[in-house]
Amino acid sequence: MNAAVKRTLNWAGTLLALLGILFVAQRLWHYGSHLDLARFGPAAWLGMAAAALAYGAANLLLAFGWAQLLACFHQPCRLRWVVGIYGVTQLAKYLPGNIFHFAGRQALGMAAGLPGGALAKSTVWELALLCAGGGLCGLLALPLLLPWLPPVAAALLALAVWLVASLLLRRISPPERAPFLRTALLCYSLFLLIAGLLFCAVLVGIIVPASAPLLPVIPALCGAYVLAWLAGLVTPGAPAGVGIREMVLMFLLKGIVADPDVVMAVLAGRLITVAGDVLFFVVTGLCCSPQRIRPA
Repeated sequence: MNAAVKRTLNWAGTLLALLGILFVAQRLWHYGSHLDLARFGPAAWLGMAAAALAYGAANLLLAFGWAQLLACFHQPCRLRWVVGIYGVTQLAKYLPGNIFHFAGRQALGMAAGLPGGALAKSTVWELALLCAGGGLCGLLALPLLLPWLPPVAAALLALAVWLVASLLLRRISPPERAPFLRTALLCYSLFLLIAGLLFCAVLVGIIVPASAPLLPVIPALCGAYVLAWLAGLVTPGAPAGVGIREMVLMFLLKGIVADPDVVMAVLAGRLITVAGDVLFFVVTGLCCSPQRIRPA
């Protein structure tokens, strides 16, 4: 690849990252202006700040999963470089279209010398494994649709199906690729569970005044959030699932959590996830800038 093409790809990836920053600033202002601030005391804001830190750190699981997929297609890279690329491009997912973080990674990866085909395959597999992980974790929400099913039974079912899916990956994949794919699926599943638990913490700990009745169904609430996240992921044109998550959660939590509380929890959750993504962007830009680190 000649120098002019590399410069063009670098500029394209950087431009997407900068546009993502602008849209994130607009999203933060939008979500913050719609929150009922009277419901948030100092302890609530401190809890939300801690949740944002946890969510930002959880992004490392996504980056590690992508590193596994690159290695799966014979492109093993330094983990710091992978984290840097992932962090720099992550904010572009807030651009309308919901695909520009993938485009940014493709551009910056090719500019660093990685084959475009391997990068594209890693993106396809990332989407597939994210959807698979979302569907598997979403089984935790079954008690919301089948009230006779105990949450513990749903959790055991989700674990059993996840193990079957992991074994299936080993059976249908070439032997040299299966370990990477299974590790990536584990990383994405753990990320989704962490995101779901953070949503539950906001809903139960901050939003709902009398939250004791919700404690036994926390696994189901976590699964509901993951399903809502998955619906936002697969909906074309919805930047970061805007509007889709709210609709799915209000449907799944009907009769369990009041609609205004669901909307408030989603708004607070979005504030947390956007802040976490910004923190991840800043820290990776300072510590793992792909401009200063070679991929291998």
